[in-house]
Amino acid sequence: MQYEEMASLAQQLRVDAIRAADAAGSGHPTSSMSAADLAAVLLTHHLRFDFAHPEHPGNDRFVLSKGHASPLLYAMYHAAGAIDDEELLTFRTLGSRLEGHPTPRLPWVDVATGSLGQGLPVGVGMALAGKRLDQLPYRVYVLSGDSEMAEGSVWEAAEHAAYNHLDNLTLIVDVNRLGQRGPTRHEHDLNAYARRLGAFGWHTIEVDGHDVEAVDRAFAEARSTLRQPTAILAATRKGRGVAAVEDREGFHGKPLKDAEAAIAELGGVRSRVHVDVQRPPEGKVLHAVRNGEPELPRFEIGDAVATRTAYGHALEALGSARGDVVALDAEVSDSTRTEFFAKAHPDRYFECYIAEQQLVAAAVGLNTRGYVPYASSFAAFLTRAYDFVRMAAAGRAGINVVGSHAGVSIGQDGPSQMGLEDLAMFRSVHDSTVLYPCDANQTARLVASMADLDGVRYLRTTRGDTPVIYGPDEAFPIGGSKVLREHGDEDRATVVAAGITVHEALKAADLLGEYGIPVRVIDLYSIKPVDTETLDEAAGATGCLLTVEDHHPEGGLGDAVADAFADGRPAPRMARLAVRNMPASATPEEQLRASGIDAESIAAAVKLLVERIAVP
Repeated sequence: MQYEEMASLAQQLRVDAIRAADAAGSGHPTSSMSAADLAAVLLTHHLRFDFAHPEHPGNDRFVLSKGHASPLLYAMYHAAGAIDDEELLTFRTLGSRLEGHPTPRLPWVDVATGSLGQGLPVGVGMALAGKRLDQLPYRVYVLSGDSEMAEGSVWEAAEHAAYNHLDNLTLIVDVNRLGQRGPTRHEHDLNAYARRLGAFGWHTIEVDGHDVEAVDRAFAEARSTLRQPTAILAATRKGRGVAAVEDREGFHGKPLKDAEAAIAELGGVRSRVHVDVQRPPEGKVLHAVRNGEPELPRFEIGDAVATRTAYGHALEALGSARGDVVALDAEVSDSTRTEFFAKAHPDRYFECYIAEQQLVAAAVGLNTRGYVPYASSFAAFLTRAYDFVRMAAAGRAGINVVGSHAGVSIGQDGPSQMGLEDLAMFRSVHDSTVLYPCDANQTARLVASMADLDGVRYLRTTRGDTPVIYGPDEAFPIGGSKVLREHGDEDRATVVAAGITVHEALKAADLLGEYGIPVRVIDLYSIKPVDTETLDEAAGATGCLLTVEDHHPEGGLGDAVADAFADGRPAPRMARLAVRNMPASATPEEQLRASGIDAESIAAAVKLLVERIAVP
């Protein structure tokens, strides 16, 4: 396609973006119009993508980080013949695949975007897969807005990409000068972006984003650049081509008032300029290797082993059995025990350093290429990456996140290191799975089970050694629980615990037995989905439940149990023990006592609960 035809295609993309937003009565046509020339050149001369086979391993990847410019993306699909005109005009309507911000409901979309600052970090994960794992020549293109260059996650990704010499990654920054409410920080100062990216080690190209010939040369230069990622910094004008809105404030996120006049100004609705997109070279994915069931580590009952240690050994074993399993860590692998995997499978281990947003984003990017990622850090620090977890769910990603050093039981390090919000955080994620094992064999089994689940999966591990109470062949189905103490009709109450508090609950049961108060103890290792059947049976048999958790009272184990009775089931009398204080430095034992979740506190709470029930 010649440059004149590219320019014509760009106009067509603008027209279709206007038409889609006009039909919807909402959307971001002006943000789409600024990047139309960039998209036209990429689509016609550089993107190698088989739209009939989006799963092709050699396909280039295109991530629209500025997801609000989705009308441009859908106009590109229209030009490529992937969607028809009728579907284009269903934009933002109920049941349409063309959502306000792109999601993988469309087979050509890898990840959900729209939460700004996420496209480049995820693109880094894709580029890492291409370089280190797939070893295929596909390229990753990320189209970003200039406003999102203010996001810290962008700079985590920028450093990571340069450090890893990702020359298969091209960032296209649509520098259209205007954000949502007015000018961006640097407006059209391309050199401001170039200096920053250059300092991180990027190759940068400054270009007029409406000069299709110059843009074409820039893409070619990016392809020929070795050992550096490339950023094409393109000066553009928001609303390009329509005088009423071009480079003018106040039109962000609004359909054009006079769409018919705007379309006429752009040359009208053209007879379709269909694009014959280049097909990718043939290639095969190297990771489709599965050697069978993993030989999980086996721990002896009575031994003392930290669940984080069991996690590391189980992950190492899983990596030996499955070539699609990869591990990532945020420079704490000696604490999370991911180091066991790193030493055994260094080619599939990704050090993300202290950049938790990039950690989760890279996991999402690797997952789009068919890998099963396990991303580990301290539970407390995963809060920094929560928006990436949320968007992973929106994008139907399948990732495993593991948070270690959870709760006050870590001891002397104090509250800055204690994950006390993580269960609530991950329980609230759509279709997530949340697991909290109490011993080493349980941990190993759950680590293996997580690999075949869908959606976001979270495993919470404990810093200190805990007794092994289950045999190595015990099964732990997702959505299940284990009843560890039961005395039939004699049970006066049920204690529901998970993780570290299971051991405190068992000690409390022994103490209560000395007082003649038999209790049932449930290990609710699956926090989500929760074992409603076992909880319902225990509630009917004992009449009251006490939950105890090393977590804040909001959103954790107690709420999970309460929610099990929120569908009309008869609710038992309930009481909750949780971390309600602000911890300080102390030993693990002192922490549990100070927070009221140790064995003595549990026993006292059960006695009080039973006494209240006994009072007529």
